[in-house]
Amino acid sequence: MPIPENQLEIWSHQGSVAQSSETYNSIRNVLIAAWTPYSGKSFEVFLQGSYGNATNIYAESDVDIVIRLDDTFHSDLEQLIGDEKISQQTAYEDATYTHTDFKRDVMSVLTRQYGGAVIEGDKAIKIEANGSRRKADVIVATQFRRYWSFQSTVDSTYTEGICFFNAAGELIPNYPKLHASQLTAKHQNTANRLKPLARVFKNMRSLMVDGGLIEPGTAPSYYILKSA
Repeated sequence: MPIPENQLEIWSHQGSVAQSSETYNSIRNVLIAAWTPYSGKSFEVFLQGSYGNATNIYAESDVDIVIRLDDTFHSDLEQLIGDEKISQQTAYEDATYTHTDFKRDVMSVLTRQYGGAVIEGDKAIKIEANGSRRKADVIVATQFRRYWSFQSTVDSTYTEGICFFNAAGELIPNYPKLHASQLTAKHQNTANRLKPLARVFKNMRSLMVDGGLIEPGTAPSYYILKSA
């Protein structure tokens, strides 16, 4: 069945912005409060996912938030050659405040503020929706560095990202800021058509799931963005 052009126009529009923004700012203010156990640490709070990339649609409700500890980092040293790997490993001391410590403290902060609405999931801390607050996923991470060269702490090259551990203890690296910047560049190089087109595809996916044509999870948003 043909899809009318006006329907495609509607599907191209971004989903909730005001509520998502209010949810993010509210949770961010809690995470950066002066009373938190990690207030003296170096950390950053930022968005990732569809709302952060402006590809969210009305059918999506989650706000994806990252809180990244920068005093501690994990590394991928596979690209280092010769003595570079040994040099990097001996240049830094083991962290005394670990990802486990940080996640415990973040969990305590969110529970103090939101009570039973906070649930620790496999990868993220989930905060259930309440009133105007949308559902949110908080990824507790440390900095991640994929090294390309290492001569010293002031003479090295690496790609910076985040990493976290799931419930099974597996380390999961990701590069949300790099992904966002590359997506924006691709969007600008296509006369600002990429993100609206991605939203059209995501709405089509929702319609197909609701109609029983595909199973939920068949077409993850990440792959839709890569294909768009």
